[in-house]
Amino acid sequence: MPELNVRRPSVTIADVATAAGVSRATVSRVMNGRSTVDPAIAARVQEAAIDLNYRPSNVARSLSLGRTETVALVVPDLGNPVFQQILRGVTSAAAEDGYRVLVADAAEDPSEEAAIAREARMRCDALILVAPRMPGAALDALLPLVTPAAVINRAVEHPATPSLVIDYEDATVQVVEHLVGLGHRRLAYLAGPRAAATDVARRAGLATARERHPDLEIVELPVGADLASGHAAAGEVLASRATAVVAYNDLVAFGLLAALNEAGVAVPGDISVAGYDDIDLARYATPGLTTVSVPQAELGRQAWRELHAVIDDDAHAATSTRFTARLEARSSTGPAPRALQRAVVTEPAPAAAPEADVVDPGPAWSVEPREIVLRHTRDRVPLARYVDGERLPAIHSPRPYLHPVHSLAGVPLTESEPVDHRHHYGVSVAVPDVNGTSFWGGRTFMADVGPTLLPNHGRQVSTRAEVDPLAPHVLHDTVRWDDEHGQPLLEEQRRLGARLLGDDTWALEWRTTLHASHGPLEIRSPATNGRPGAGYGGVFWRAPISQGTVVLSESGEGEKRAHGSTSPWVAYVQQHHDPYEQDRPTTLLLAQTSPPRHWFLRAAEYPGAGPALAWDTPLVVPAGGTVETGVVAALVDRALDHSEAAALAATLR
Repeated sequence: MPELNVRRPSVTIADVATAAGVSRATVSRVMNGRSTVDPAIAARVQEAAIDLNYRPSNVARSLSLGRTETVALVVPDLGNPVFQQILRGVTSAAAEDGYRVLVADAAEDPSEEAAIAREARMRCDALILVAPRMPGAALDALLPLVTPAAVINRAVEHPATPSLVIDYEDATVQVVEHLVGLGHRRLAYLAGPRAAATDVARRAGLATARERHPDLEIVELPVGADLASGHAAAGEVLASRATAVVAYNDLVAFGLLAALNEAGVAVPGDISVAGYDDIDLARYATPGLTTVSVPQAELGRQAWRELHAVIDDDAHAATSTRFTARLEARSSTGPAPRALQRAVVTEPAPAAAPEADVVDPGPAWSVEPREIVLRHTRDRVPLARYVDGERLPAIHSPRPYLHPVHSLAGVPLTESEPVDHRHHYGVSVAVPDVNGTSFWGGRTFMADVGPTLLPNHGRQVSTRAEVDPLAPHVLHDTVRWDDEHGQPLLEEQRRLGARLLGDDTWALEWRTTLHASHGPLEIRSPATNGRPGAGYGGVFWRAPISQGTVVLSESGEGEKRAHGSTSPWVAYVQQHHDPYEQDRPTTLLLAQTSPPRHWFLRAAEYPGAGPALAWDTPLVVPAGGTVETGVVAALVDRALDHSEAAALAATLR
């Protein structure tokens, strides 16, 4: 006969009280964690509860305490990753205090936001409003009805309501100053929702930037706050003739990047793009997105801490907390197209009296926040930027590098984080295998296995980058190479020098000395590990992809003649597309500074070259020994033929 499913009667608080020989009130105090019960009695109650398998009713407990131990979170759009991170911060912090979080999405509808907030508050003990879109008067009327409450990304003056805000005005100034430093003078701002206080703060930052730079033009385009809005704005952006775009947030920037890519517009070659918030995908975009980093999860955690203090103590004074943002400069921003840099109209300067034998002082390095910039001292135009690389992903083998490096006419002749090899960064010293540690980035070639992603990426740390006080065109840096465990492996001394060679040519010299100061070194490459022809590693110059590339070397024209040769020089003659001018020809000529080494060189797949430290056999450096390498690059604003390139190379040695 089948067994009947008989529902067992639930154990009540009265059953526990009878079993423990105490009152129901005593059982309630024990279950709620009150410290007023004698320890021996509390132990007896807990033992009875365990024996009876008693589970307290959350509803009854809430009625007893007068609390639900839940907090409501109202956001404008839960699809926005920023609000998701804030939710994560609130949830983790509230859980530590035994609270749960309920979420309500206002769907970017300011007219419904107050009603949604009131209803959510009725179901919970407290309320957190994230970036409310409702008008100020509506928010002021709402707060007394929903206390205790906290507000994120909106300043309020209600005495019982803590508020937490990001200084988006300063963040905007940081973004604009970065773009101005790159030569941009006409920007487009893709504005967010008009009701958003963060949009108001961004506009205030733009106004401050205009005051600092009277020649700066900013076109404001009303867009929105999501991917689709950014994608739809591409036509207006291109019609604005702006050289750089500041998007309301990273989502808008991503939508714009997608549309620009579909239209064949190069970022940052044709136009630069920056966003706000530094959501998780920003660093992995193509190209990596320049943005303002906001402590999203910490906003949520701090909001709960402030709100919990008010919940526990009605007399607790509400506080206003202001967070600062940090610019994360990545590959989506670069120099303004030179044609538009020079289009700025200024009053002609008074004619100066002629001077005899005036000598152009040439380039000079200057130390600026987070980078060192090589500028032409005549017109202060940036020629190269030396970046410490500290914020590169670990998988890319972080290292100091030069990017962008451009010609006197403003044509960028380096590439960073390209789609084909995200771990290529302008000009750097990159070696795939030093005692088993990768200082190249990406995958490691293993015999009989092939390219394999290993956790063996090292890090180069700039420890003393200094401009030579007697020769400002020279930059010295001491670089420590740490292995994948963070232990010092070797030290490098590098010297970066620059000089003018003519009206359309300048030279950049990179000399490196590696010191085996922490023990012997064995430098290897994929070629030494079994991959023929892949002997890369050393000073490596990653050039941009262009409409056409011709490779020259001592033995003639062609990639095959240059790759693997010990030619004293190689050159890339390229045609670059400029949407504002005719196509522009350049020549990048690289000459070796050390005893002849084999060139690792690519042109058809991607343009990049460097003298190889370990072409087909490992390079062994004894403890205390050194090895030298380097290149001298000539950057020319015209196409050179073979004889012209050979003659120029002879002047660089």
